[in-house]
Amino acid sequence: MHLLRPKIGWIVSVDSNIWFHRQVAYTTLLFTAIHTTAHYVNMFHVEVTQIRPERAVAIMYTETGPLTGHIMLFIMVLMYTTASLKIRTQCFEAFWYTHHLAFFWALGLYTHAAGCFVRGALPGHKSQCLGYHSVYVTVWSGLAYFCDRVYREIRGRARSEISAVLIHPSGTVEIRMQKAGFKYVPGQWVFFQMPEVSRFQWHPFTISSAPDDPYISIHVRQVGDFTRAVGTRLGATPQLMATLNKPSDLKADDCGEFHDITTIKSRDLPIVRIDGPYGSPAQDVFQCEVAILIGAGIGVTPFSSILKNIYYMQAQGKLGLLKKVQFIWINKEITSFSWFKTLLKNLEDIQHDYSFLRMDMYLTGSMDEDTISNVVLNTGAHKFDSLTGLKSQTHFGKPHWKKDVFDPIKRAVLSEDWYEREISGVAKIGCFYCGPRPLAKTLQRECHDATTDKVKFVFHKERF
Repeated sequence: MHLLRPKIGWIVSVDSNIWFHRQVAYTTLLFTAIHTTAHYVNMFHVEVTQIRPERAVAIMYTETGPLTGHIMLFIMVLMYTTASLKIRTQCFEAFWYTHHLAFFWALGLYTHAAGCFVRGALPGHKSQCLGYHSVYVTVWSGLAYFCDRVYREIRGRARSEISAVLIHPSGTVEIRMQKAGFKYVPGQWVFFQMPEVSRFQWHPFTISSAPDDPYISIHVRQVGDFTRAVGTRLGATPQLMATLNKPSDLKADDCGEFHDITTIKSRDLPIVRIDGPYGSPAQDVFQCEVAILIGAGIGVTPFSSILKNIYYMQAQGKLGLLKKVQFIWINKEITSFSWFKTLLKNLEDIQHDYSFLRMDMYLTGSMDEDTISNVVLNTGAHKFDSLTGLKSQTHFGKPHWKKDVFDPIKRAVLSEDWYEREISGVAKIGCFYCGPRPLAKTLQRECHDATTDKVKFVFHKERF
């Protein structure tokens, strides 16, 4: 996929595979409804006219074709109902397991034409089977899919050892694993499995480390059954989390601290498996001259990898096309800013051209009285932000996207303040987002409204 993206990306977005998968599912559902309805109508006429001296019920539930058809219908009901957003959010396991029934659906599809169900049956004419020739076309796609699944199964069997387990103040668990020749680019993601928790479940997580790091890491926010079980197995129990997380003791200097609990279970760390890496729109950041990175909550993880890589590349003077970066991180809780504070501080320290990287933090949640007093007393008194300890300012409330982000960037590009040269043609600015869906729609609309004949904002959303 990494090799195909630059070659066919201008024709079709290979990162929209989930969207394409859904369109195929909707199309399959539509033609299944038409196909099934036609068969039922046909069987009704067969029984009424008695062209075949059998009852329709006997035909539909005793022959191979109708039987496999009804089995496929039942599987589709399970797959489509559990694929709804509400069920996926509340019970991911139901979605995961029922989707693997697609293998049996495919078996039903390839045996659906067996038994000579469709045949000529007019009086006085020889009964002759009307075969299906589409199988000669579909068998190749089915074979390709089967080979891909076998390859993924073999690749996913490789074991990975956990090298470190870190707990951040917000309760997010960072898992660091040995690379063992694992190669990836910033912004990619992997499927993660912990056999001791579940032998069959694979969950997607964005890689938060950079390719130059000596390890591969993911950040796991404990919000579901699987992620809580993973955290507990690694020693991040609810009791330990309650001990570590004390909002009343929060200070700006503590906002970036994490707790290494590797030694607690160093002799008992489980073996994990990772399948990947898989591409994502975020890895196109380095193909832009100006990049806007917007993360909401834990959606910041793909940008962690990208910002780390920017840190390494900037230190080596190998940024390539990338000229300007604006990073925006939105959180409801102050402690969430701790996840990557060390990285952000290092990025601030390495900046010689302060116009290259701009970082803005937005706090949308409420604060207790002590925190508010701390902000009032320390605002303007120090060169570091009183909440995060960074040089970058923390804003309160949601961003005004047009006034605070898109219009200033557009003016800077058109005035040549950033490019230091005359704009020739259309300046393309990449807007990369990972987070809740409602905000994605807002950003997509803002990108469209901000686009002119001289400046084009291209919106990219992280998809799983």
